Amino acid sequence: MTDERPSATRRGVLRAAGAAAVAGTAGCVGGTIGGAGRGDRTSRSTTVAVLAAGSLQYALENGLRPAVDVPVEVEAHGSATVARLVAEGQRDPDIVTVADTALFSEPFSPPWYSVFASNAVVLAYNPDTEGGKRIEGTGEDRWYEPLLDGDVRLGRTDPDQDPLGYRTLFALELASRYYEDAPDLLERIPRRDQVYPETALISRFETGSIDAAFAYRNMAVERGYAYVDLPGQIDLSDPDYADDWYSTVSYTLPGGQEIRGGPIAYGSTIRKMSDAAVSVFDAHTTGDYLTESGFVVRDEFPTYEGDPPDRVREATARSGTSASVGDSPVRPPVETVSDVTVLI
Repeated sequence: MTDERPSATRRGVLRAAGAAAVAGTAGCVGGTIGGAGRGDRTSRSTTVAVLAAGSLQYALENGLRPAVDVPVEVEAHGSATVARLVAEGQRDPDIVTVADTALFSEPFSPPWYSVFASNAVVLAYNPDTEGGKRIEGTGEDRWYEPLLDGDVRLGRTDPDQDPLGYRTLFALELASRYYEDAPDLLERIPRRDQVYPETALISRFETGSIDAAFAYRNMAVERGYAYVDLPGQIDLSDPDYADDWYSTVSYTLPGGQEIRGGPIAYGSTIRKMSDAAVSVFDAHTTGDYLTESGFVVRDEFPTYEGDPPDRVREATARSGTSASVGDSPVRPPVETVSDVTVLI
């Protein structure tokens, strides 16, 4: 169990940062990437638009920002929504990043993409609330007991909108198989009133709306919240359990696509090739900010599916990273993104 409590000062800073982000969003021209609401894109020709998974929002703001000198405009949603917005022509970004590469098969199917990071499902909690205190003393063997007792206000995300939502359901189903005395967790724990947008899930701790949440590890690490590590058979982080455990669970999205369980894999692609987009893509998919933010970056990352342009491979090669499966790149420090606008 990891227990890293932020100080009162740190929490105050986080509140201020969140308020500033909201204020900045309110002042954005257009409010979305692409389409009629885009604003005057022609006057900002060097701006690179990134449509990304909600779990990357904080890392892109605070980690990618010092990595490139190109203005970057970021819009964050659940990954299923990201893929749908692009597939339906409602967004027209330069770079698209999702938290599940299965969403790059449908509804949006790019000719190539990079697999650059993984993650783990954890149970984050607020140790300053009564419900959070009940979770604090449980550990990876008994974390589900307070949830079953109804003593914890729980948060999770919508499985129809983002991978964290359906991965939470996967984790509960796998946990029912893993623990001998915890049957039917999938039927007994989830309720509809627990669902929050991925981009706002952890911030509910600040408002006191929830005591705990199923989250990605990076979401807890970035904000300094305590969390319970789940066993590898449950947390969807370990490729060794891909076949015997993870692949035995599935979820069907509203459009009919069946998503099978597997190790968490983040994917990114460039839709509009330019020197600026390649520069941002390189820093985005190979930067040290990923591990610093709590993402899992395996030795073989980044790898590519499909056939990326040579200039993309060359850019990541110059950064000391590999574009082929099985290599073990050594990542140099990434140089310090300016002017990131977050649209939620």
